[in-house]
Amino acid sequence: MEIITTHVNTDLDGLASMVAAQKLYPGAELIFPGKLSRNVEEFLALHKDTLKNVRNIKDINIDKVKRLIMVDTKSPGRVSKLKELFGRPQVEVHIYDHHPRAEGDVCGKVEVVEPVGAATTLLIERIRARGLEITPLEATIMMLGIYEDTGCLVFTNTTPRDIRAAAFLLEQGANLAVVADFLGRPLTQDQKALLKKLLVTAEHHQINGTKVLIARGNVDEFVGGLALLTHKLSEIERTDAVFAVVEMEDRVHLVGRCALKEVNCKEIMEQFGGGGHPAAASATIKGQTVDEVADRLLELIRKMIRPPLTVKDIMSSPVKMVFPETTIEEAGKIMLRYGHTGLPVIKDGKLVGVISRRDVEKATHHGLGHAPVKGYMTANVITVHKDMNINDVQDLMIEKDIGRLPVVEGDRVIGIVSRTDVLRTLHEGFKGRYSTTYTHKAATKTTNIKPDLQRVLPGRIMNILTRAGEVAEKMGYQVYAVGGLVRDVLLKVENLDVDLVVEGNGIEMAGELAKEIGGRVRPHEKFGTAEIIFPDGYWVDVVTARVEYYEYPAALPQVEQSSLKHDLYRRDFTINAMAVALNPDRFGELVDYFNGREDLQIGAIRVLHNLSFIEDPTRILRAIRFEQRYDMAIEPQTLRLIKEAVREKILARLSTERMWGELKSILEEADPEHMLDRMSELGVWDYLFPEITFWEVQYVISEIPQALMILRNWGWTEPAEKWLPYFLGILHLTTQETAYQICRRYNLGRRQTDKVLDTIAYGRVALKRLSATEEVPLSELTKIVQTLPREAYPLFLTLLEDKTAIRRFRMVMESVHKNKPTVNGKDIREMGYQPGPMYRKALDAVWRARLDGLVQSREEELAYVRSYLEHHNAPKIQPKQPKASSSQANRPKQSKQAQK
Repeated sequence: MEIITTHVNTDLDGLASMVAAQKLYPGAELIFPGKLSRNVEEFLALHKDTLKNVRNIKDINIDKVKRLIMVDTKSPGRVSKLKELFGRPQVEVHIYDHHPRAEGDVCGKVEVVEPVGAATTLLIERIRARGLEITPLEATIMMLGIYEDTGCLVFTNTTPRDIRAAAFLLEQGANLAVVADFLGRPLTQDQKALLKKLLVTAEHHQINGTKVLIARGNVDEFVGGLALLTHKLSEIERTDAVFAVVEMEDRVHLVGRCALKEVNCKEIMEQFGGGGHPAAASATIKGQTVDEVADRLLELIRKMIRPPLTVKDIMSSPVKMVFPETTIEEAGKIMLRYGHTGLPVIKDGKLVGVISRRDVEKATHHGLGHAPVKGYMTANVITVHKDMNINDVQDLMIEKDIGRLPVVEGDRVIGIVSRTDVLRTLHEGFKGRYSTTYTHKAATKTTNIKPDLQRVLPGRIMNILTRAGEVAEKMGYQVYAVGGLVRDVLLKVENLDVDLVVEGNGIEMAGELAKEIGGRVRPHEKFGTAEIIFPDGYWVDVVTARVEYYEYPAALPQVEQSSLKHDLYRRDFTINAMAVALNPDRFGELVDYFNGREDLQIGAIRVLHNLSFIEDPTRILRAIRFEQRYDMAIEPQTLRLIKEAVREKILARLSTERMWGELKSILEEADPEHMLDRMSELGVWDYLFPEITFWEVQYVISEIPQALMILRNWGWTEPAEKWLPYFLGILHLTTQETAYQICRRYNLGRRQTDKVLDTIAYGRVALKRLSATEEVPLSELTKIVQTLPREAYPLFLTLLEDKTAIRRFRMVMESVHKNKPTVNGKDIREMGYQPGPMYRKALDAVWRARLDGLVQSREEELAYVRSYLEHHNAPKIQPKQPKASSSQANRPKQSKQAQK
């Protein structure tokens, strides 16, 4: 016998879950373990005959039960008499529940325990997966369950899965009119009386910035629907948390509803032996009075409510400020430079106004960029203190309709908090139009990754980092390893590029560090940077903490000295904006202002602010490169910004030098074909190669990695310029003139350009001869292939279509290495022939003869060369003229006059 059951005081989610479970277990009977909620009683009064196999617990013999399916609960204390089945070896228990696991919960052979808004959702997902059909009535019952437990999809415990399940039920014919009727049933007279009593006794408390309401009541008989009444209280009073404490019959019933994550109802109710969700939970207490329970509840709330975020946790600091005489145009540049949406206006050290980006845009639109900000700023400034909680800030912004609030301490402005900052605390992942990636202090956890550094980095790099920290400590500086090294250490990938950022004078520190580790310094005073170069050519970059800004889109960055946070903020993506402290007392401490580590864990490429691609379009190509290299994904907001930038033709403003630098980096990657494919998908390809249609060369590009591997197996040495085979693959279908113009556009050198042109000029002839149906001497094939640059061989291999051509090509490749003649120029000289062009011709001739099998031994090679030179009348070395006799040599020289 199989039975499906739920908890006592069965609510609509319990009923709906039972009906849904019966679709998965069609032979099981529905058993209510005890009392039903009023809504369920009213629904069953009308619909009971439509349900199959519904029985009361007292009508079954539980000893015959072989399988127990529990829904919307896993607590043995909530199934009444059925708890006797637990522990019986012959009873198989299956559980479908959305409540978090608590101590004492039952374990089942099958467990589906997941944090969704309604238990019904879990069962609907399995019904859909199996393709089971449900009737409109069944869909309506299940919709009642979801809507009740999620507050019609507006409770904070609602998940996307609940919404998808509800949408599915609508598609199956769920009747929302019936749902609204049973969920919106009028309160009974007893419920109205209790609600009135709760409103009268309600006590308001402000605890750690959270508004809490506790209402008490006593009734002689049980009144159902206390959870509904508690929800009504929260709607009427509009507080952050509401608790109803009501004594009914012989026990106290406690129900809580919480709208903020700072208040965890579940944790509070567990102290009373209850449970539920963080946003909604309940408990039943025996042996205590209402006042005793309420007093203990208040004490627990004071201990357990986490302090809310305050202004200092989310404000931007330090603040860039302007003066009343600053022009609108300059204020706009500063906002663009630092990513701000507004700037405080300061006069004589005091705050006199605020100028917003909207104010600047309006003034600029009307041609007033030359005007001072004092004519357009908001003079009536409302400020906040750093310890003000975010809820009060939110209320202030709503009340005054203000988008930014300066944070002051005395007369000094220490920060600014914007509407976007507040919205980020409400909506995870929110990014405003001009937003920056955000991490508040309450969410920041100090992490030390020294063990990861030691595991991933070689000893030489660890020594440099350690010594750098020691030198900085002596100089009173803070030093950090930043960027790609930190990213790759967290990914467990070796990276030997060391970039150090110094909060101090980077050039001075580079000099001191070079003395310690043995290198020379190459300083760059303009940028505050230096390189420490070692004798073996390895180098370390050392920079002064700085902030870069862009005077106009796609410009090269300008530099100012700043702090580590600003230095990291200038970088491209969150995963590249992490640092590791190197000073001895903090060595290995991860500095992650922008949640880069979290983005690494979830595999997200995310920019730091919304103007990132406008300021530096090369970041579009870098986003693609990192996405494909690390098998990550460009997160949706960043992807939208890329598409907007491409649509606005921002890449067209980029210099070809910078474009080529990024393109070359992509072509040098181990897996560039997917990066090129992604560039085509996002519309970037057309800015790199407008003359070439991507799909026409896509196949060849995708085959080059396989070709490279095959050639390595054949003994071919990979070229130093790893990007060139892919570049040849991209250009191989173009004309020589088009290829030449592309090479000129990207400033390729003469040697590289010639290789491109030779590939196009001779490639088709070589393909034709290798694919010929008749036999072709190996010497001829080798001569033809040798007209191509080595970098073209991978491309060439991808273009060969039949096995015969590939076999011939391999023979040519092997001949280059194995069939070189032993004869050389020295041998020819010893034969008595004069050095000159004939040497090369003779050596080429003997090589072809060896390839064609005409000669094999060294003796045959020598004979062949001698015969070749004789046949071509090669000039021989002339014998030397005899020297003059000693008598002639000693004869006195005549004067010129005498000679005449």
